[in-house]
Amino acid sequence: MKPATEASINSLDARRSSDGGTLTLIMTGRWDSDTTGKWWQRGQQILTQSKPRRLVIDASGVSYCDGAGVAFLIDLQQLQIRTGGDAAIQGLQEEVRRLLDIYGHISIERPSGRRREPLSIIEQVGKAAVELWRDFKSLLTFVGELAVMLLRAARQPRLVRWQEAWLVAERSGVNALPIIALIGVLLGLILAFQSAIPMRRFGADIFVADLLGIAMLREMGPLITAIILAGRSGSAFAAELGTMKVREEIDALRTMGLEPVRFLVVPRVIAAVAMIPVLTVFANLFGLMGGAIVMRSLGYPLVTYVNQVLSAVTVGDLMGGLLKSFVYGIVVAAVGCLRGLETRTGASAVGQSTTSAVVSGIVLIAIVDGLFAVVFYALGL
Repeated sequence: MKPATEASINSLDARRSSDGGTLTLIMTGRWDSDTTGKWWQRGQQILTQSKPRRLVIDASGVSYCDGAGVAFLIDLQQLQIRTGGDAAIQGLQEEVRRLLDIYGHISIERPSGRRREPLSIIEQVGKAAVELWRDFKSLLTFVGELAVMLLRAARQPRLVRWQEAWLVAERSGVNALPIIALIGVLLGLILAFQSAIPMRRFGADIFVADLLGIAMLREMGPLITAIILAGRSGSAFAAELGTMKVREEIDALRTMGLEPVRFLVVPRVIAAVAMIPVLTVFANLFGLMGGAIVMRSLGYPLVTYVNQVLSAVTVGDLMGGLLKSFVYGIVVAAVGCLRGLETRTGASAVGQSTTSAVVSGIVLIAIVDGLFAVVFYALGL
């Protein structure tokens, strides 16, 4: 029988502090699926019998650690937390730290052995303000970089991956048409029915067509299309880029000298900006079709409804709505790609980026819509 090499020998030593409140477990050697099992029960027994207030795991002597060793660390942490104690780890190698980010989290040892006190309301507000300011700065930086890349693409169209842009346009545009049509028809039906009830009191049922035409072309058509795009395409952009970030594919692109914004973001932004005005036109059309169904149910001929809509709306109403949709498309695509590029490591990182992309996109859509309302009112449009 051959003697075990030094790299394959592992050990688990326990040391108590002078006051008995801190237990230090010193791990050395190789902790893998072959060697971890025999120490698992031993570690649990040490921790159960000692019942320390604080557990410190010294992993500076670990030469190798795979999933089995990480599971052992997580199990010790959970056992310590269940008994009301605190757990920390020191000397962790970077490779093992990345593995912990995937399977779990162990708090890194802080210089002070005291527990962190819960933050007060003022501290929470300040922390949220700092995070908001950092997020705003990163958004401005990303918008500037994206603008430079779009200008460069306008001067040199060959730099754009047009095949990728066509595929994204198909997924975010053509494939979104059924849901746009369904929501448009339902929205037209709802607006027409809800406005017909009060207008009937004044014998002004016919003006339902005027209200519906102006509301769909100027506001509801672009807005509902942008929200659907944020929930459908913006989240997809964040998930795609986030998965690439977790798999370190974006770092690989930078290593090869390829700019992620030009290589990944620009085709998606171009596709979204090109598709959302077309989808807005279809949303307006199907919304007016839903209104036509209601007007027919009220006894008005279709030709009367069409003439009333044409007399109420103008080309300016249509162009104003398309201008809004154009800006909405830039906002949704840019925010989705930004959240994807900001994805951190961990099993839940992609889900968090996707959620953040949808929420941020809808919030920014509301802000931009408010700005458009103020500007249009000031210009008398």
